[in-house]
This record gives sequence, C-alpha cells and structure tokens, in this order.
Amino acid sequence: MRRKDREVTEIKELIQIIDQCKVCRIGMQDNAGLYIVPMNFGYTYESNQLVLFFHSAKDGRKVRALKENSDVCFEMDCEHRLITGDIACQYSYSFKSIIGNGKAVFIDDVEEKKTALSALMKHQTGKDFSFDDKMVDSVLVFKIIADEFTGKYHP
Repeated sequence: MRRKDREVTEIKELIQIIDQCKVCRIGMQDNAGLYIVPMNFGYTYESNQLVLFFHSAKDGRKVRALKENSDVCFEMDCEHRLITGDIACQYSYSFKSIIGNGKAVFIDDVEEKKTALSALMKHQTGKDFSFDDKMVDSVLVFKIIADEFTGKYHP
C-alpha cells in the first residue's frame, strides 16, 4: 500500500468496515477476459479467517468463471463523502475500503448453505432468517475464503 498513513491494520477496525459495507465486488477471470461483479454478501470472521458468503443463479458467466478458476480478488467500500475545496486540486474523496484475494468455493451441503444464507441475510438486514430445503435448493451458494485482505481509509 502506497499510503501507509491511510492503512487500517487493527482487525477490529477492519471488521467494522466490513460491517458497514453491503456490496462486495468480485474480480475473476475466464476465457473471455477479466470480469467483475458487485454482489450483496454476508461473512464470518473466526480463528483469524475471513469468509465471505454469496448467493446467485445456478448458471451464468460468473458461475462458469469461478468453476474454471477459483482465484478471485474482492473489494468493498463505504462512508463515501466528497471533500470540497476552493480549487479543483483541493477536492478529494473520503472513504473506507477493504481489498483482498482468495479462493471461491461452491457450497453443496444443505446445512452449510443455510448457515451461509443466514449470515448473508443477517449482514444485509440485521435480522435472523431461517431457510427450508426448497429455498436453499433454488439458489447457488458460494464462499470466498480470504487469503489476505487490507483496509484503507481517507478521513
């Protein structure tokens, strides 16, 4: 990271940023080239391991790309605010962000899918939901196991 003065290193602060973000952009590559998609997500952070959860349709470019190559990068950001000035060069932008990489893993186990979907809904809504087998069967669920991630802020 070029601007070390803006780096977020404390895990508690990193998790606070993740808590505020509701959209995660996933970058991947397939035979057609690079591909990025914004997605709602949920997560867990246990034993120093960040795991992001997503759901989607069962087919499409994203699913095919992840099946071809499970290596991904991800980005999320929040607390956006324009910083104004008297001249153009004084303008800036305030934000907090998380950037990382990892591996996408499809979840087939019904109970694990229910747990992942519950984490996603809890993160997005703050509410607890339960899912029956039919609901779980109607979507594809995958997780990204983060190899590493960093945080940055511009106050």
